[in-house]
This record gives sequence, structure tokens and C-alpha cells, in this order.
Amino acid sequence: MIPDNDLPSPLWVFGYGSLLWNPGFEVAEERLARLDGYHRAFCMSSIHHRGTEERPGLVLALDAEKDASCQGVALRVMPGQEPEVLAALRERELISSAYFEAVVTLHAEGHAPFLALAYVIDREHVQYCGGLTLERQAEIIAHAHGGRGPNTEYLFNTADHLAELGIADPDLAWLAARLRNEA
Repeated sequence: MIPDNDLPSPLWVFGYGSLLWNPGFEVAEERLARLDGYHRAFCMSSIHHRGTEERPGLVLALDAEKDASCQGVALRVMPGQEPEVLAALRERELISSAYFEAVVTLHAEGHAPFLALAYVIDREHVQYCGGLTLERQAEIIAHAHGGRGPNTEYLFNTADHLAELGIADPDLAWLAARLRNEA
């Protein structure tokens, strides 16, 4: 965990998955933003929120890749609510230590680069599962269900919200279309 005094001020959080459609906190400002050096990928086994230890699901993570970039949304936390928001985000995102906190530089049209908090996959963690084919991802997502509901719900909500924002993610669009056709 990053010490609170090393976090950016104002506090921005980078949303690229469920934070896009369920931030869990009051958002003071929202900006479409790009993070360089990472891509959005279903590369984390979910044993709590969207799967179980017996039947893990998949959730999205920021996976480091030299020439990649990830489009998402920067979410500014309401001033004065930072301690409560951080506590809730840490409880939600750091449930199994597969993610780690990182301060990253975001780029948004019409704004100077700015710092934000992001949750990034730890490639050394046992839940890291990068490199799965899209077909294998679809098989896992189709059958997983965890404490926050079906894995397909997570996929559909994220893919739909990305489309609403005008953010193209061909892999998520393919997965969503593939699994909607099975329903």
C-alpha cells in the first residue's frame, strides 16, 4: 500500500474495469484518460468477487506492456472524502493482494498530464493468469459466479460502459458478443 501522504492531491483514481460503472464513491469530476505502458486484460483469477476458489472467474487488471496503452476514466474523489474512499477501495481492490497500488501518470485531452492512483496486477501473484486465449477467457467467464454475482455481469457491464464512453476494446467487445450469443 502506498502511504497516504505519497498519494496524489487532488486524489484521482484510474478506472478501467468495474470502477467505470461502479466506482463505489461520489465522483467530483470524471475525465476520459489514457495510461501508457499497460493494457486492460482478463489476467486475474477471481476467487472472491466473480468466482470461487473451486471455480475461479476472471477480472480485468492493468498488465504492464512496454508499448501498450489503456483508455479509461480518471475519477476525482470529492475533497474531504479521501480517507473513506481509500479505505473502501483498499478493502475492495486489495482483497487478495493480487493487485498493488501504483501512482501513475494519466493523459487526458485538454489537460496537462496528471497523477492518479491505479490498481495494477502483480505478475508474481498466484492469481495472475495472463496470456489466455479469448476462447478460454469466454469459457471461464461463462461459468463463474462469485460474491458480487456472475462473471458475465462484470464483463457485460464493463463492455457496455466502454462502448457508451466511446472507448474501443475489441477483445472485450468480442467476449461480450460471444457470451451474449450463448445466453
